[in-house]
Amino acid sequence: MRFPSKIFAIVVVAAMVGGACGGTKDSPPGPLARHFDDMYIASIPFAQKQAMLQSNQDWSSARMAKAEAEANYNDSATQLSIAHNDQQAARLSVDSAVSNKKSAEASADTNRMNQATRDLHNAENLVKAADARVAYVEAYRAYLRVVVRHAEEAMYWREAQYELAKAQLGQKNNIAPKGVEYDGFPKQEQERARREASAKQHVESEKGHVQSVRDTWRKAQDSVDRDTGRPSNFPDPMAAKSASASQ
Repeated sequence: MRFPSKIFAIVVVAAMVGGACGGTKDSPPGPLARHFDDMYIASIPFAQKQAMLQSNQDWSSARMAKAEAEANYNDSATQLSIAHNDQQAARLSVDSAVSNKKSAEASADTNRMNQATRDLHNAENLVKAADARVAYVEAYRAYLRVVVRHAEEAMYWREAQYELAKAQLGQKNNIAPKGVEYDGFPKQEQERARREASAKQHVESEKGHVQSVRDTWRKAQDSVDRDTGRPSNFPDPMAAKSASASQ
C-alpha cells in the first residue's frame, strides 16, 4: 500500500535532479521556426536595406565563429592525448627512480643515495605536475564545449535578427504575404537573444573554473622546473588569454 508514495517520491527527486541539470531547457538550439522569404522584399530600394544587410553580415560572422569554435574543440583532443602520453612517461620515470634508489642504497655510497633520493623526489613531483596538466587540458576541453554551445546559440540569434530585419522591412513597406505573422519575428529574436545571453554567462563561469585548474598546474610545473633546473615547454592554450585578462 506504500508503493505509490515511494514512486511519487522517486518522481519528485528525478524532477529535482533534472531541473538542477537544466532539463529540457538546456537542450541544444534547433533551427528557427520563422523565416521571411527574400523574394518579398526584392523590389524594395537598396537604400532601405542597410540594416538588413548589416544583420546578414553579423549572421555570417557568427557562422564563422561557430566553425572556429568547433575546430578549436576538435584540436584540443590531440592536446589531451599528448598530455596523457606525457603523464604515462612521468609515471614510468618514478619506477626507474625507485629502482635506482634501491640500487644506490645497496651500494652504501652516500653520494649515490643522496642523488637517487633527489631524483625520486623530482620524479614524484613530475607526476604531480603531469596529473595536474591532464586535469587542466580536460577542463579546457570542457570549456571549449561550452564555447561551441555559445557560438551555436549566437549563430541562431544573429539569424533571428536577420529574419526580423527582413520582416520589419516588409512590414514597413506594407507587404503582407499570406500566412506571415509579423508579431512572431520579434518574439523569435527575443527568445534567441535570451538563450545567447544565458550561454554567454555559462562561458564566463566555465572560463573561471579552467583558469583555476590552470593555475594549479602552473604552480606544480613551475616547482618541478625550478627543482630540476630544466624549464618545460608544454603548450598552454590559456596562457595568452590569461595574460591579456590580467592586463
